[in-house]
Amino acid sequence: MKLAEALIERAEIQKRNGQLIKRINNCAKVLEGDQAPEEHEGLIAAYEMNMARFLELIQRINKTNNQTPFDGETSITDAIAKRDCIGLRIKAYREFYEAATARDRYSRNEIRTIRCIDPGEMQRNIDMLSKEYREIDTKLQALNWSVELS
Repeated sequence: MKLAEALIERAEIQKRNGQLIKRINNCAKVLEGDQAPEEHEGLIAAYEMNMARFLELIQRINKTNNQTPFDGETSITDAIAKRDCIGLRIKAYREFYEAATARDRYSRNEIRTIRCIDPGEMQRNIDMLSKEYREIDTKLQALNWSVELS
């Protein structure tokens, strides 16, 4: 099994478990005299079976990511951490940009605000970080389809 296939299966399990949790919650209480829409025991058993597979996949994915080189210096795990940090930085710079470009003044009689942050500089940072994020993510995606799961 390729790493990418395991990642897809993991995502599917998370989606199925989300649905199972909703269905189990719908069975938790009913009005007196009514019946639950489904048998909760079977739903809980399916949930537990999914969780066992989910745990196995996470352990194997983590092991694979830790052992697989991303470039000459780092592992896939390190690259994921770097990509995620870049994503957080992009989000912060977008917030800085939005704060600097927000229009607070509705008429000429209101107090005028002055920008302390250069929106152009923020946009350049966003563009640079976005490019770096895309490059790492593209390489990760390619590796995911070429690496066998441990």
